[in-house]
Amino acid sequence: MTALGPLPSGFEAALARARSAVEAELCRALAAEPGPVAEAMLYACEGGKGLRGFLVLEGARLHGLSEAQAIPAAAAIEALHAYSLIHDDLPCMDDDDLRRGRPTVHRAWDEATAVLAGDALQSLAFELVCQAGGSPEARLTLTLTLARAAGVAGMVGGQALDIAAETAVEPLTLEQITALQARKTGALITWSAAAGARLAGADPAPLVRYGDALGLAFQIADDLLDVEGSAEEVGKAVAKDAARGKATFVSLLGLAGAKARAQALVENACAALDVYGAEASTLREAARFVTARRK
Repeated sequence: MTALGPLPSGFEAALARARSAVEAELCRALAAEPGPVAEAMLYACEGGKGLRGFLVLEGARLHGLSEAQAIPAAAAIEALHAYSLIHDDLPCMDDDDLRRGRPTVHRAWDEATAVLAGDALQSLAFELVCQAGGSPEARLTLTLTLARAAGVAGMVGGQALDIAAETAVEPLTLEQITALQARKTGALITWSAAAGARLAGADPAPLVRYGDALGLAFQIADDLLDVEGSAEEVGKAVAKDAARGKATFVSLLGLAGAKARAQALVENACAALDVYGAEASTLREAARFVTARRK
């Protein structure tokens, strides 16, 4: 296997390349599974930014791994992310009708199919991550860290805290929201950023720091879009947090304060990449993209 060659010029091209490769891997993985559940699984994976898969592939490139070695892990995190969105949109959770500019899975099919598609995507994620390249020890570490990032100590735990906050007597403090979002949104982004290093058996610490800062910046950008964006741009309902009276980075810091915090986090993320020099320029562009995006 040869290492990934130079990426197309610019972050947008690199992101598009990664998204295309991940979509092809997911189609390959589900090609032998006809029926509504598999169709709903692929539907849920379509139309996203593909940022998490991109982070996996770019981290792998930094450590000399081939696309063939890394693509199963990149597809795994996008499958797991899609599962989380399907379940998050269900009537028992956020009760959303729109995701990525089209009907949510439980609206396009039904609630039972949506639950099963989400369950199956979670299982597929772990099947895929076990197919990644690298040593058996590296694959074990990658699988274990994904389980922790996705479970009650990570994304699911953060989601539970978010649900509890909706009926809490007192709104969350800034410190509490930061801790919540580091789990709900940040855990999978940090895992994605560090996956390439772990797969290569290298020190993941710089990319963990990068991912931690990137994940919080991403969530602040989401909070800003909920206030400043439109459903047409964002591809999902907006202004929901204010309607529910939820404390967010914007409600606690104000628009200007939230934007300043996001910018500081982007700078922290870029500084974490200093060890990689110019080779990490595309990851630096990714950090700037997170706060400049409109969806």
